[in-house]
Amino acid sequence: MQLTGIHHLTAITARAAENHAFYTRVLGLRLVKKTVNQDDVSAYHLFYADGLASPGTDVTFFDWPTPPERRGTNSITRTHLRVAGPAAIDAWRERLAREGVAHSEPVERDERLTLDFEDPEGQRLSLVDDGGAGDAHPWAGSPVMPEHQIRGLGPIRLAVAQPERTGSVLVDVLGMRHDRSFEAPEGTVHVFAMGEGGSAAEVQLVGDASAPARQGAGAVHHVAFRIPDADYAAWADRLKVRRMPSSGPVDRYYFRSLYFREPNGILFEIATDGPGFTADEPLDRLGQGLALPPFLEPRRAEIEAGLKPL
Repeated sequence: MQLTGIHHLTAITARAAENHAFYTRVLGLRLVKKTVNQDDVSAYHLFYADGLASPGTDVTFFDWPTPPERRGTNSITRTHLRVAGPAAIDAWRERLAREGVAHSEPVERDERLTLDFEDPEGQRLSLVDDGGAGDAHPWAGSPVMPEHQIRGLGPIRLAVAQPERTGSVLVDVLGMRHDRSFEAPEGTVHVFAMGEGGSAAEVQLVGDASAPARQGAGAVHHVAFRIPDADYAAWADRLKVRRMPSSGPVDRYYFRSLYFREPNGILFEIATDGPGFTADEPLDRLGQGLALPPFLEPRRAEIEAGLKPL
């Protein structure tokens, strides 16, 4: 019973229309689900992914009218997005420059060519060369050439005040392994791998003694880790046995989840690969209308009236 990789990452936007334009028109991702936060139906929950809405490719956003994030420790500080090869990194450098997106020059970090940039609200992102490992499912409607499109989520970086406590949870509760370390401007970064490893299945952990972050626009809300559908009950039991306080089973309709906070306060989710986003929309029409899980469908008129158009 192992985690198999990063499932999705959920962040916060205060400008849903601008967010939608950036992630679809600039980054070339597909809007695969336009729904609402199931715990706060006044807010969109937007899911951007690859052409097939594959698990492990989702960058998602809650739309909340909130001030910008105050950066600091005990937070997720960088989201890596995988592309294939140095030519893709170079093409993205040129594309970001044309689009007026602030970015750094590509550098080799942890033996992978990496390009750092930010979205319009300060979300810290990096494109990382994954060497073309694993499957890719380009989106035919993307403005980005298929061979250069974002292939999915890469390593997720956490900065925490007490890294040894977070590291213990990653290993002893989640079953990851400490794979290696490397030096970065922030200090020593420890890499924890899950499943078969590789850039789609890594968490990066760095110590940070600064003041705690305050979530807001441009911040990451939580990260989710992948499991096969058949392992869901066993993971719920594992959290109980390890005395890790959690949400207990939560059915999100598109996947089933378990939520808990690691010792430094970062929210983790364990999520199943299925049923997937075609549970209520055909693949060729994903994201075109407002999708609601069955338990919210009776409130559709009320919910639609409270949402801003994208």
